[in-house]
Amino acid sequence: MTSTAHHEEEVPTLIIRPPRKWVPIDFQEIWAYRELLYFFTWRDVKIRYKQTGLGFAWAVIQPLFTMLIFSLIFGAFAKIPSDGIPYPLFSYAALLPWTLFAEGMTRSTNSMVANAPIMTKVYFPRLLMPISGIMSPLVDFCIAFSILIAMMFYYGFVPTVNVIFLPAFLLLAIATSLGVGLWLSALNVQYRDFQYTVPFLIQIWMYASPVVYPASMLPEKFRVLYGLNPMAGVIEGFRWALLGTTPPSAMILVSVGVVVVVLVSGLFYFKKMEQYFADLV
Repeated sequence: MTSTAHHEEEVPTLIIRPPRKWVPIDFQEIWAYRELLYFFTWRDVKIRYKQTGLGFAWAVIQPLFTMLIFSLIFGAFAKIPSDGIPYPLFSYAALLPWTLFAEGMTRSTNSMVANAPIMTKVYFPRLLMPISGIMSPLVDFCIAFSILIAMMFYYGFVPTVNVIFLPAFLLLAIATSLGVGLWLSALNVQYRDFQYTVPFLIQIWMYASPVVYPASMLPEKFRVLYGLNPMAGVIEGFRWALLGTTPPSAMILVSVGVVVVVLVSGLFYFKKMEQYFADLV
């Protein structure tokens, strides 16, 4: 009996305390749960392609067919300028970061409600769910990016030294998706109709971004203001890094500032609402 009692006293006790409200993210805790983050991300990928006839080809079909439609309507019929770049390549180079952003925002918004059965049973950093929502579209992006490389070779475009900035613009697209996703995922727990506004928001936002047209169509005095749309800086920077178009200049600085504000405010709002998730979901 003494041995058994002594053994029970040695069992470690885990005490879960309320998070400090002035610290929006605990990096040490996120790192400790990194394997769970990997599980959430890989699960989303497997669910997306499970029992599909075309498998990972769906990652290419969406941007490829969208590019074909845009090239026909806006390139061939509307004759929208493309900064001297073949319109199919011009539009596809924009659709890749846009699709990454849109898919990440959509999955991140629905992540809290979709994982409600898990969230109400065990503790883990809730921030893992919206983060996993923006990580899984990276698989689609990498697959679709191979088509962009093939198109560049076909049209005779060789990346310049500016390509070293491509990871920075990719990171900016992910940060934008996460910032917006944090706001919408927290709001979606409390107000479920937010998930229905996301497709409408994405559609409007795409045409407000330089996907089918170049930012050079805007007067010079409005381009800095155009940077308030963070995806404008991302898309223009993406084209510049790969295709050597006009650099985004001051517009990218405005976009970076907006992304920082959206991401930081999203983290604080998500942390503020985190204590109510289990009750509301």
